[in-house]
Amino acid sequence: MTATDWGAQDATRVLRRPTAGDDKYSRGVIGVRTGSARYPGAAVLGVEAAWRTGTGMVRYLGPARAQDLVLQRRPETVTADGRVQAWLVGSGTDAAERDAAETAALRGILDGHLPVVVDAGALDLVPAAAAPVIVTPHARELDRLRSALGLGPGDPGDRERTAIETAEALGGVVLSKGALTIVAAPGGWVARVSAGTPWLATAGTGDVLGGILGAVVAGAAADGRTGTADLAACAATAAWVHGRAGHVASVRHGAGGGPVAALDVAEAVPGVIAELLRDSIA
Repeated sequence: MTATDWGAQDATRVLRRPTAGDDKYSRGVIGVRTGSARYPGAAVLGVEAAWRTGTGMVRYLGPARAQDLVLQRRPETVTADGRVQAWLVGSGTDAAERDAAETAALRGILDGHLPVVVDAGALDLVPAAAAPVIVTPHARELDRLRSALGLGPGDPGDRERTAIETAEALGGVVLSKGALTIVAAPGGWVARVSAGTPWLATAGTGDVLGGILGAVVAGAAADGRTGTADLAACAATAAWVHGRAGHVASVRHGAGGGPVAALDVAEAVPGVIAELLRDSIA
């Protein structure tokens, strides 16, 4: 199948505009299980990005230090377990350092029926997942995932085919990170997203992408849009919003762009969302 070049109009159709009849639950609730003692900042970045994308509620369940930092930055975050419509797991974690209790908790999420965005240190658990999944690997993580799925190394010269093969073997959505992001789903659904800036190649921006994606998926799930094509569209939309936010944050330093940090990208997201929805029908 020929890849779609995903753009602003495509993203606008996916994003959910709140209505007067909404409450925090109907707007989408995302559960976030990210961060670790070694990388607590990943939790802060993902939670921040989810709030900035317009989710109704964020529930954060993670290590005590990460939880404290999350609440310092975003005190509206709920840290008690409860109802969610989608999950974000794995960012800022290392499978080699994961204890048995955390492994059991992640497996419980991945054995459920809610859509799960899976990043970094939880990718090793994905081949056994029953839940609808969206994986967000960079190139090295993608090769490790393919190996776990019984596939050979991907072809760096044909990333679209590599992503489609991986999605078929996984039975889920693959968001292959890079200067050009490739999103693929079983059945040959594939999109290219190139809205970003090279300044996005910096620590923590992947955690921001995870938070954006989790929020977009939770909003779609609140409306019952959880089919594979729906989740693929959510992934492409999140990648576009993330790239556009990186561009907006960068050009604040001048027309040629300048350095950004991950929180700069998250803070630019509301303006990108507003721009996309400005001319849509409420």
